[in-house]
Amino acid sequence: MPIKHPDLKLRRLTDTVPAWQGETVPAALPEICMQVRDGGGRLVALWGSDQRQQARGYVLHVTLMNESGLVCLHVPLPEAHPHYPDISEIFPAAARMQRAAYDLLGIHAQGARDHRKWLHHGVWHGGSFPLRKDFDAAASLTREADDYPFVQVEGQGVHEIPVGPVHAGIIEPGHFRFSIIGERVLRLEERLGYTHKGTEKRFESMTLQQGAKLAGRVSGDNTVAYAWAYAMAAESIAGVTPPGRALWLRALLLERERVANHLGDLGYLGNDVALSFGFAQFWILKEQVLRHNAALFGHRYLMDKIVPGGVACDLTQDGRQVIAEECAMLEREVRLLRSIYDEHAGVQDRFIGAGRVEPKLAAQLGLCGMAGRASAQAWDARVQFAAAPYDRLDVKMATYRNGDVAARVIVRFDELLESLRLQREIIGRLLGDDLVRPLPTLPGNGFGIGLVEGWRGEVLVAMHTDAEGKLARVHPHDPSWQNWPVLEHAILNDIVPDFPLINKSFNLSYSGQDL
Repeated sequence: MPIKHPDLKLRRLTDTVPAWQGETVPAALPEICMQVRDGGGRLVALWGSDQRQQARGYVLHVTLMNESGLVCLHVPLPEAHPHYPDISEIFPAAARMQRAAYDLLGIHAQGARDHRKWLHHGVWHGGSFPLRKDFDAAASLTREADDYPFVQVEGQGVHEIPVGPVHAGIIEPGHFRFSIIGERVLRLEERLGYTHKGTEKRFESMTLQQGAKLAGRVSGDNTVAYAWAYAMAAESIAGVTPPGRALWLRALLLERERVANHLGDLGYLGNDVALSFGFAQFWILKEQVLRHNAALFGHRYLMDKIVPGGVACDLTQDGRQVIAEECAMLEREVRLLRSIYDEHAGVQDRFIGAGRVEPKLAAQLGLCGMAGRASAQAWDARVQFAAAPYDRLDVKMATYRNGDVAARVIVRFDELLESLRLQREIIGRLLGDDLVRPLPTLPGNGFGIGLVEGWRGEVLVAMHTDAEGKLARVHPHDPSWQNWPVLEHAILNDIVPDFPLINKSFNLSYSGQDL
């Protein structure tokens, strides 16, 4: 068992990945979390659900990870005043998740230092909670002023630079409040949630198949990871295993998504240090990958190709040859471009030392995914908790210790080349003909988890069904929840002009955490 506590009884949740679930009381939550933290584990996700129709009141859900696997804790809360002990002192990444859980459901983290609105922005009254089943949207709308109390930094020569929420590029909104002295950053405070989309509420009115399309659009650059995690959660509830060919195709699509995003970001990182040559060359390569995606699978970004029970696409023998030739070309070109980046003095002068997150701080704050591995956080779901077919692939995890922009670039290069190797291995194992094993009606009052290592980090989707087997609650969790707060630390003592470079080296999702 991954955790032992007298107020917690665990049972296996799914055989797809090592995962357990168990119910506990609010008072036991801090002690359980400390046990996980002290054992080298971390927080993956925190959310709540309204289960008053099942006579369970409100329930807090906390998913933790340690070397044994995932543990999802279900914590029933009192219905009149639903509250639970703050865990952000144990896992700092919980702070924003707790704030969002209150804004959406009205469950309160007692003892937390920060109770500012996270998702309010003048959209609904403070006492209205959209994820409650009796929420009345029309009666809850408000135009009241939204005066967010940013933390003030005082001192001689200190001033503020507000950036956003509207930016010059075609990106989603986010506000960055810099407190600086000269050009040196003393503090950065982020405010996100400007385009809260109501994603989780939308799931409640959808069929399983409709929900699959929405899951793939939580964060468009991570569509394969989200669609797979959603399908995995549904399949675990239904007790269905997709056909072998479908699983190999899912892995192929996931690695292609990883390659495309790393190519694009390596180009952007070159552009941010005035090496426009790097930007042009990497984006030529990315465009070739996207065009092959469209030709082989029907969509440049591979949307709607993973469905509950399997996949909605296949790969012909000619398609295998196209991918094999693409991988050979990309490996040749990427190795050449890597040598140019490595030997360019101006590039390395900007990369090395910028935006450093030391391994100790990364562990404390819960930095995960690609950025975490660049700060010596050796977590990769494809390695530790390998779901099929990754349990038959020897994935080589890319890690580095320096934790700066240069380290994140190194990890991107290593992961990109490893993904090319994996694609070549996968296309050699595509056997069988079946692509989908249809799911029956999901069991009532079911709960399932899907965990997939996307290019940015692990993507988790939790699925709850009601008494009739319909979607009652779907919570998609993006690794950006953990990593956005770390960016505030990464910029400290760097200069303001380095922020675009440092920010791009993480390339976090606004959409993934602005549900």
